[in-house]
Amino acid sequence: MPPAAGLRAFAVLHTGWMDDDRQQQAEGVGHLLRMGWFRPVHVKAITAREQRARLAARTTMVRQLQDLENSVRGLLRGFGLRLATLRRRSWSGAVRALLDGHPSLPGILEPLLQAREALRDQLAALDRQVRDAARDDAVCRRLMTVPGVGAVVALTFRSTIDDPARFRSSRSVGAFLGLTPKRYQSGETDRAGAISKVGDATTRVALFEAAHVLLTRVTKWPALKAWGVRLIQRRGAKRAKVVVARKLASVLHRMWVSESDFRYGIPAVAMEG
Repeated sequence: MPPAAGLRAFAVLHTGWMDDDRQQQAEGVGHLLRMGWFRPVHVKAITAREQRARLAARTTMVRQLQDLENSVRGLLRGFGLRLATLRRRSWSGAVRALLDGHPSLPGILEPLLQAREALRDQLAALDRQVRDAARDDAVCRRLMTVPGVGAVVALTFRSTIDDPARFRSSRSVGAFLGLTPKRYQSGETDRAGAISKVGDATTRVALFEAAHVLLTRVTKWPALKAWGVRLIQRRGAKRAKVVVARKLASVLHRMWVSESDFRYGIPAVAMEG
């Protein structure tokens, strides 16, 4: 049975209601479909697109907040004022304290500080939406049993993959997200390069951050972390985090398909590859 596009093309051929140019185009499409020269495209569910929209809105808000803070820091630096690295809650108060006594800067920067506080409030609202969406989704709750994977990473992975059945193997998920090395082959030359970076960049970055948290902040020592630490000793931290991110993609997909939570006691040998 040809796909929906093929059915429409064949219907056009049989009904003949289009003009000659479109008729020829439809006939060409029909021949291509019969020969198999087409690539099926996965259309994501509406819930996955809604999750992506929520995550994209949160990312935009984070970037706007960072840009605003950097602008304030740049304006302060022009007057010889340096702001130390602070927590976000005390950031505006530290800026106001630094401006205390200056004749004109408080009036100049106060609108930026108020805009920043408004952005923080809206970002907190989006964060609550992301946490609630992850908590209400059974797949995300299962994915969050992996150390280092939080609500943002789980929801990002879930909305990107959408349907785990479209991957024949969990190993192919890493390649789908651009976490596998590129290869250059010509004659006797066979060279592996950097990762391909194809696919969704947001999910790739989220998995890399999850790997960083797993290797540097998680206090427990599952086999995956022990394997990653050995990779750091052999290949360096950056490469090891990329490899662990690729492994995380496979592990998350396998957990999703098998409907099982993360197991800490998997032998380290199973992590090789």
